[in-house]
Amino acid sequence: MRRPVASAGARVAVAAAVLLSGLILILAACGGGPKLKLDPESQEFYDIAQMIMSREEAKIFRLLPDAESRKEFIKEFWEKRDPFPETPRNEFKDEFMARIIYADQRFKEGGKGRNTDRGRIYIFMGPPDKFEEIQSPVDTSARGTRIYWYYYNYGLGIEFVDEKGTGQFRLNRYEGDFFEAMDILKLGGYFGPDNIFKQRVVKFQLDYDKEEKKATIVLPAKALNFSEDEEGAFYVDLDFVFYIYDRTGKRVGKFNENRLFKVTIQEYPDLKEVPFYFDLEVPGGKGYIDVTISGRGEKTGRIRRLFEIK
Repeated sequence: MRRPVASAGARVAVAAAVLLSGLILILAACGGGPKLKLDPESQEFYDIAQMIMSREEAKIFRLLPDAESRKEFIKEFWEKRDPFPETPRNEFKDEFMARIIYADQRFKEGGKGRNTDRGRIYIFMGPPDKFEEIQSPVDTSARGTRIYWYYYNYGLGIEFVDEKGTGQFRLNRYEGDFFEAMDILKLGGYFGPDNIFKQRVVKFQLDYDKEEKKATIVLPAKALNFSEDEEGAFYVDLDFVFYIYDRTGKRVGKFNENRLFKVTIQEYPDLKEVPFYFDLEVPGGKGYIDVTISGRGEKTGRIRRLFEIK
């Protein structure tokens, strides 16, 4: 007997349900995590920052053996996310902490606001561009008050519902790319109107040669905004900052490199990838490389990834 084939609409509904379930699980994980035995300063940091730690950062932090090494980690955690290191303020940290405070004060649903669906999404996304609240009519099957948040930059709409009428709104459904916003915040993304990176999240690759002790970073050309010099050549001028950690999570090195990449006007149309090469040593050939790439000159912006070297 042939099994009935699900309709396209049913398949879309199932896929949407899977995505929603995945998002709910991720949001729930942002408010929890393994219980670590930490000193008070480290615990205070971890309770807040774990929601924007990358998987690799969380692993490194859990490996650190004492308060002193964790203190260094905390300092560098915020340093890597500082969009304008030449200024005394860390604008990323200030904005993140302000969102935490607002969420705790605004979304009081039986606990800390940061642990609610609305609170976590506000922390990741900031205030919505548009807000709507709809009371469900009594003559329909829809139950509870519904709140809609719209974020135009992401083409994202989110629906929260209070089915029991208790003021506890849960995430019900969404349309758009919420996961991109999460990636931006976790990697310390900060972008203004004049950005050398066309995409807000650039998933570049790093390959490490243990024998030669060399690293190769390859950026997709389509993700870069090239400038044109007086001779008609196209170029990008980038600063690279590397943090090197051994397998125990201890930082063993930090260095800065500048790279200028140029192509002729004839080569530019067919350019697919932009490679950069570095001499770099990871002790024992195992550990982590955390790299931040930012633009120089008038076009700025920054991207970041953390790689585990196995």
